Amino acid sequence: MSYKRLGDYIIEKVEFNEGNKYDLLQGVSNNKYFQKAKTNTIGVDLSKYRVAHYNQFVFNRATTRNGDKISIALRKGESCIVSPSYRIFEVKDENVLNPDYLLMWFKRPEFDRYARFKSHGSAHEFFDMEEMCDVELPVPTLEKQKEIVTQYQAVSNKIKINEQICEKLEATAQALYKHWFVDFEFPNENGQAYKSSGGKMVYNQELEKEIPEGWEVGLLSDLITVKYGKDYKHLSKGDIPLYGSGGIMGYVNEVLYNKPSVLIPRKGSLNNILYVKTPFWSVDTMFYTIPKIDNTLIYVFNVLSKMDFNSLNVGSAVPSMTTEYLNSMQILIPENNVLEAFDFELNQLEDYKITINNQNQKLTQLQSLLLSRLARLEG
Repeated sequence: MSYKRLGDYIIEKVEFNEGNKYDLLQGVSNNKYFQKAKTNTIGVDLSKYRVAHYNQFVFNRATTRNGDKISIALRKGESCIVSPSYRIFEVKDENVLNPDYLLMWFKRPEFDRYARFKSHGSAHEFFDMEEMCDVELPVPTLEKQKEIVTQYQAVSNKIKINEQICEKLEATAQALYKHWFVDFEFPNENGQAYKSSGGKMVYNQELEKEIPEGWEVGLLSDLITVKYGKDYKHLSKGDIPLYGSGGIMGYVNEVLYNKPSVLIPRKGSLNNILYVKTPFWSVDTMFYTIPKIDNTLIYVFNVLSKMDFNSLNVGSAVPSMTTEYLNSMQILIPENNVLEAFDFELNQLEDYKITINNQNQKLTQLQSLLLSRLARLEG
């Protein structure tokens, strides 16, 4: 297999923002896409920033604090400006090397490892244009490049469509929660909106507002039992999802709890409340919950998801959640028939989301397979 030196196919581009012609400032994620820059540009001379145009690559040469990845992306939108410390290059001849094919090469985990290995410096490490030019890769025929790019983009587009569907399902769930438990327009026994059709409302002193007749105010602990997650370091790899505050961390070979549950972070990103329907293991910096009453979990999940817990600070620089705080939370408790109907409606949405997310997991694996095949292409 013949590998080619990348420097023979690309050319560095150095264009500064003279006259402040461009004002769209972008950063580059280590997940290989452009994003809004975090830099405060008030009072900053934007003429010193570099300009990136369509189909140009931008990368952050500093790798010291970038984990195990290198931040590089292919510009597909309008021209923008980027940090003066970034480097920009473009393909010399797109009839020989397809930019989207090259981006696929950069998305390979093997490239990230290579870039970190080739980074140099003492206090700060850099992977600069010289090192980028020394990258070697297979350059098959343009037709072959376009074929594999088409396959990869088809998978990527399907993943994006699925993500959009999940976002719409989530928006539907939030709207339904508001309609039922904020506006009190849940369907009555005749299928009509409760409040607007004359459903009886009574004043509640604890909440200082009217609530539907028959509803109560209680404690979160009336509906659920809060349990601590457990350490996972003794577990082996498997197919059981392992949850942390950021979501799934990996997969293990044992089950901590095998029924639906609401997962609540104990530290860090406290607002990342999760509703889980399949068997799981949660880490010891998470709480998981066991329902005391049927059909309450998805209601509890929605109540907690609407709250802002990140402002909590119990004597520590890191926001922390406690069982005492959770158990003492006041919560509106609807009648059982309303909870049962809401649980039925929302679980249909959740089941659909699970199906889509499972599909996306398989599609992501297919993406990885396509990327791994690049190394075996004939040059």
